[in-house]
Amino acid sequence: MKLLSKLTAAALVTGTLFFSNTVKAQTTPANAFRLGLGIETGLPTGVAKIGTTFTLGGTARLQYGISNSFALTYTMGGYHFFQKENPATGKRYPSYGEIPIKFGFKEFFVPSVYVAGEAGIAYEKLEEGWGPHRLDLSPGIGWANKTWDVSVRYENFSGANQDYFGMVGLRLAYGFAL
Repeated sequence: MKLLSKLTAAALVTGTLFFSNTVKAQTTPANAFRLGLGIETGLPTGVAKIGTTFTLGGTARLQYGISNSFALTYTMGGYHFFQKENPATGKRYPSYGEIPIKFGFKEFFVPSVYVAGEAGIAYEKLEEGWGPHRLDLSPGIGWANKTWDVSVRYENFSGANQDYFGMVGLRLAYGFAL
């Protein structure tokens, strides 16, 4: 079932890429690099809800405009999952973070409004060392102008032993041309 969901999402992203060439919303300059530095917050989903209350992090996103409405992205940064108290023991659950490295796209379908998709790998940082690395898939929608970028997305971290979790995140970024 999970594999079918991931294949469906990949097919939708691919279809969007191939059929979106007729869109003429001119928001991202073609053949130009932009850098966005963002602060992010979110609510955990899946098994992360058991031991954490919210997430906070920061990311840097490099963007290259393929056309005036389509850009490729490279994002990396880090998210910290803030732990909550275990009601059975009275102690806090262990603290951890995720360090994502993702490639993706932004498609502006009307001026300043875009859909985005990213895929990559996330490295888990535990209190006692490094945890497993996970597949990181992240669809989203946002608004951007020449300086600011605000987006909402779902970030899914999935591992080999079916221990998936994620977050619903909000990103506020300051961007500038390079």
